[in-house]
Amino acid sequence: MLEEKKGRSLKRNLSSRRTSRSDVDIDDRGWSSLHVGARKGDLREVKRLLSEGLDVNILSWGPRSQGMTPLHLAAKGGHLKVMDELLENGANIDARTKGACGWTPLHSAAKERNKKAVRFLIENGAFLADDINDSRFNPPLHYCSGLEWAYEEAKKLQEESQSSGEGSSSYSES
Repeated sequence: MLEEKKGRSLKRNLSSRRTSRSDVDIDDRGWSSLHVGARKGDLREVKRLLSEGLDVNILSWGPRSQGMTPLHLAAKGGHLKVMDELLENGANIDARTKGACGWTPLHSAAKERNKKAVRFLIENGAFLADDINDSRFNPPLHYCSGLEWAYEEAKKLQEESQSSGEGSSSYSES
């Protein structure tokens, strides 16, 4: 009888743990449904998931995407409206992936050579080290060949803001 009670108690504890883990479904890449929505650029789904309380900075734990946030994936895909929604809900614009390189959403957008996403992130305050070769903040250029574009974009924005006093842009996804 005592063992039966222990068995039920253990089952209850395991099932409650399972329930709390299954609150956020994770696929084989280690992505939550918010990661998937952000990568697809599905603004409606992203808004729905955020309104349900999903953590805007939830990290992926797949073998090839350790520590990626939904913002990394939206930036990679160039989904500006999704990126804006994530930032409005508190996404960390400078979140770093796990591992040696520590990529930010800006690095993800730069690697894909997505100029609109790079510009959007810079305009919204993404950190960019003064030196492109600063390995404390940037991956090696052979891993992120589009990083030069980010620096070019930052320089253009700086020149625009100096010549006009203020820079303002509107974005539309293509």
